[in-house]
Amino acid sequence: MMKKQKYEVTGMTCSACSSHVEKEVSKLPGMKEVTVNLLTNSMQVEYDETVCNEEIIIGAVKRAGYGAGILSNRQNQRTSEQRQAAQSADKRIDSTLKSQEMKVRLLVSLVFMVLLMIVSMHHMFFMWLNLPAPELFMKLFHGNENALTFAFTQFLLTLPIIYVNRKYFQTGFKTLLHLNPNMDSLIAIGSGAAMLYGVFAIYRIGYGLGHGDTWLVERYASDLYFESAGMILALITVGKYLEARSKGKTSEAIEKLMDLSPRTAILLTEQGEEKEIPTEQLMKDHLFVVKPGSLVPVDGIVVEGISSIDESAITGESIPVEKQPGDSVVSATINKAGRLVCKAVKVGEDTTLAQIVRLVEEASSSKAPIARLADKIAGIFVPLVMGIAAITFLVWMFAGGGFEAAMSSAIAVLVISCPCALGLATPVAIMVGTGVGAKNGILIKSGDALQAAREITTVVLDKTGTITEGKPVVTDIIGYERDLDENRILAFAAAIEKPSEHPLADAIVSKAQERGQDIPKVEDFMAVFGRGVRGKCEGEQWFAGNLKYMEECGITLSEEQKAEMAKLAGEGKTPLLLAKENSFSAIIAVADPIKESSKAAINGLHQMKIDVVMLTGDNKRTAEAVKEKLNINHVIAEVLPEEKEKEIRRLKSEGRKVAMIGDGINDAPALAAADVGIAIGAGTDVAIESADIILMKSRLTDAITAIRLSRAVIRNIKQNLFWAFFYNSIGIPLAAGVFYPAFGIRLNPMFGAAAMSLSSLFVVGNALRLRNFKPFETGRGNGSERSETAEAETENQKMEEKMMSKIMIIEGMMCGHCTGRVQKALEEVEGVTGVTMSLENKSAEIELSREVSDEILKAAVTEAGYEVIEIR
Repeated sequence: MMKKQKYEVTGMTCSACSSHVEKEVSKLPGMKEVTVNLLTNSMQVEYDETVCNEEIIIGAVKRAGYGAGILSNRQNQRTSEQRQAAQSADKRIDSTLKSQEMKVRLLVSLVFMVLLMIVSMHHMFFMWLNLPAPELFMKLFHGNENALTFAFTQFLLTLPIIYVNRKYFQTGFKTLLHLNPNMDSLIAIGSGAAMLYGVFAIYRIGYGLGHGDTWLVERYASDLYFESAGMILALITVGKYLEARSKGKTSEAIEKLMDLSPRTAILLTEQGEEKEIPTEQLMKDHLFVVKPGSLVPVDGIVVEGISSIDESAITGESIPVEKQPGDSVVSATINKAGRLVCKAVKVGEDTTLAQIVRLVEEASSSKAPIARLADKIAGIFVPLVMGIAAITFLVWMFAGGGFEAAMSSAIAVLVISCPCALGLATPVAIMVGTGVGAKNGILIKSGDALQAAREITTVVLDKTGTITEGKPVVTDIIGYERDLDENRILAFAAAIEKPSEHPLADAIVSKAQERGQDIPKVEDFMAVFGRGVRGKCEGEQWFAGNLKYMEECGITLSEEQKAEMAKLAGEGKTPLLLAKENSFSAIIAVADPIKESSKAAINGLHQMKIDVVMLTGDNKRTAEAVKEKLNINHVIAEVLPEEKEKEIRRLKSEGRKVAMIGDGINDAPALAAADVGIAIGAGTDVAIESADIILMKSRLTDAITAIRLSRAVIRNIKQNLFWAFFYNSIGIPLAAGVFYPAFGIRLNPMFGAAAMSLSSLFVVGNALRLRNFKPFETGRGNGSERSETAEAETENQKMEEKMMSKIMIIEGMMCGHCTGRVQKALEEVEGVTGVTMSLENKSAEIELSREVSDEILKAAVTEAGYEVIEIR
């Protein structure tokens, strides 16, 4: 009988650890599937209970060198959302503690390393400063009579560095004992060997002083490796700290997803009373009320009321959907207009939002960890170096060199092969690469994301908010009456649409206001659900709606006018028909416009031989129209969030390396399931937290820059690793004494330390070359593609030159919902191109494509229910 179970695994520090645990548990009899998640320190297993049990599984983890335990019954009984909330809180605390611990380690390491270098090389240090050495240094450290003080002081200064970085030794030697050496093993062996050699040298100095052997004292006083041990640990800690900083804060995707669900719901009792209860108490078949502006708490069916629902968070459809009795509503969507009474159909973990939470969790857990290149190399390099050191010791012993020469040469082999350059090869290049990305508005969360992005063969794009602006606007106004120009058409259309709260009304009203039109008052207003609206303006009867409504009102359209409607619809636009009295007046088309950078980005991806797929919850007609305009290879339309995630998995099963680019909550599972998830910076927090790379400027062309940067960084890392091994291939034979018989050359410790430092400097210098990386520039292609992309880039540059920004301080924002409402209100203001909210600072940073008055911005926020304190 097959059984699924989840375990907590402790002691894992890198991807090599998680892969080793997975490998060991997979070997067990009856084991069908093992998934180890390094981020959550957990392991999900499926096994045959008849041949395997919990004790055997835990034993296998312990044999691998790690701790394990079954999640407690209390944890298993909690709902998925509660469990994730607890894990998220634990992660935040753990992240804070780790950050503080890393800062202490870094500070102690650097302070004592500097003191250690001053003592060990005091004569060179003060000579370099062109200063005489202090008398205290001369009395304590100069001459053979002070050799023991000189050596022991260095030993004492090295101890704090060893202590604060003891984790390298604990993990490194543990993985080594289990025959699975990783980066920590290299660090532990390199610094440990240097420390051991230094202690050995202290004993030899003591022996020389006791027996009057001046030559022995002089030799070992200049043959200490304490500074090498300190430098190895300090420099590696610098690299680890910089890498940790580049990763940023721990992902909060699950927590932010759960924040979308309202904490309370309004239950409609059998007596007809409205009662506010916690959402989790809402049961199937309960009736609940959704008021205008509120979030739908669970999935249900409308039983009373008419309204429009903003489902963009779930489906990606930018235009709100009208709802009437019998229609379904989905959790975490927003009721835009009227009061609705709904019957609960799916509650708790069955809701659409809960399914998205689960999909994000599963996709993150099952994402195969990318083993770091240095960790893979360590598996071969560490045993090899240890073997060479052992052979060196034996050869010198059998050759008659004596124990001292054999020991000295063997430890020298370990010291010269210290992994400083090897350890810095990856984190320094990643640090510089992520810095370059940030400078260009591309935030890369981890080295794994950089490594994966270089192999991308297929890019999957969401439509709404990614390819398009995500905000409907009026695109066409076609008039059929001579006495009505475009502005008058807009004014009358806005007048009768404004009271309707129809999904297209906002776009029409905004366009009229943008053109400075006075909107006439409307009388005798009436709305016909699913058809249109009517009302009197300036004494005349006006009608606005779809073709069926026009026919019901006795207004006929010519074949030419119907053809124009069909043409607009074929372009993915929504036509609104306007009539006055008995005559047809105009067609107003509304659509979600394509971003300026989309055409250039898709052309650029084609030039890189990357397949482009558009995956959207929007309707097929609109999706096909966008496909034709942008020359997209494949389009998959009308998909739900879980279907998006399935499509990503299907593409991956075909052997493709897939990047998903999206901006909405509905994209979160797909972003997590892709090899690389790329979020648009203007998108939702959930999408951003689920992604590996964030495009802060919300330009698709930056995705190309991210892929090119990834390739440049990995190429740089390989160059660094090559240099590290080239250095070792020369240094190890020299340390082993291979050249001694023929040339009398043996490794001088000072030269060894200098060579080690130079190798590190070379690696850092090579990584810094990445700062010259140039972002993707359109117009580098050939022929027509070049002219098209160059034209698009010119337009982008013109827009950027016009960009201006304002910062608004807002009172009354208390949670993520508040910032979301304010952001939405501001983004609906014409001329606003981007809004960055900060709940902590109670502020909104607003990017503008043209001058927008403070009064208009303030009015938008005030209407949303918040108070503007200051605009600057």
